Amino acid sequence: MLEIVLQHAMVLRLGMFFGILVAMILLELAAPRRPLSVSRLRRWASNLGIVFLNSILLRLLLPLAATGFALLAADRGWGLFNLFLVPSRVLVIASIILLDLAIYLQHVLFHAVPALWRLHRMHHADLDVDVTTGARFHPIEILLSMLIKFAVIALLGAPAAAVMIFEVLLNATAMFNHGNVRLPLGLDRVLRLFVVTPDMHRVHHSIEDHETNSNFGFNLPWWDHLFGTYKAQPNAGHEAMTLGIRDYRAPKLTTDLPGMLILPFLGRVTGYAINRREWSRSS
Repeated sequence: MLEIVLQHAMVLRLGMFFGILVAMILLELAAPRRPLSVSRLRRWASNLGIVFLNSILLRLLLPLAATGFALLAADRGWGLFNLFLVPSRVLVIASIILLDLAIYLQHVLFHAVPALWRLHRMHHADLDVDVTTGARFHPIEILLSMLIKFAVIALLGAPAAAVMIFEVLLNATAMFNHGNVRLPLGLDRVLRLFVVTPDMHRVHHSIEDHETNSNFGFNLPWWDHLFGTYKAQPNAGHEAMTLGIRDYRAPKLTTDLPGMLILPFLGRVTGYAINRREWSRSS
């Protein structure tokens, strides 16, 4: 039974990943928000290469994945939700929302702790931001993120159906909100009431510290409003803003796969920490 569920979850995630990847690539080609500064093929080779590497590592080191772990937790009776009689529909919705809150808090944590920022800055070092950036994370960060997700699932007792839906949503919205896509301003205003849009998340990839430390949401935009980390637009505007990290601008480190993998182990962490955020410049 477990193998069947995991196979269905994997097929669903892969189908959604490739479907949304192709759709976003077509949108980016038809209506780009910004001109690219680095060869698209060079970036895609590395960004998609890291996805392939991460998938292999997760399969080898954490073969259950999030949905499988949720089934294990349910079988063992772990989690708060197993202490109460909650209607299944409410349980699924509550689990998805709370898992999204956990991802928001984890994202803030990876910006606040220097050792974790070392890992996460590989994601931010991309000199352009497009659909492939949404899946560009260092293998160690991916493994740590999955372990954190396991802990949240065990604490909540989130049902496997909710975890599978959340994983698909998170994967889809991460690719959508990293897209180099020009949305009509009116549509963007409406969408960002319910989901993180490309213009909202692009602010988070700014070279400016106070903008990097804003708009942490991947899926739901509510947490940034609730915790005061929301910034509507970059100060320089979307076309003129500079993306990436100030100290790492060479494509050999930021774009090529070997450089991306060693980036966390280079230099000192001298900026971008949450406690250095310049609130006076945030709006």
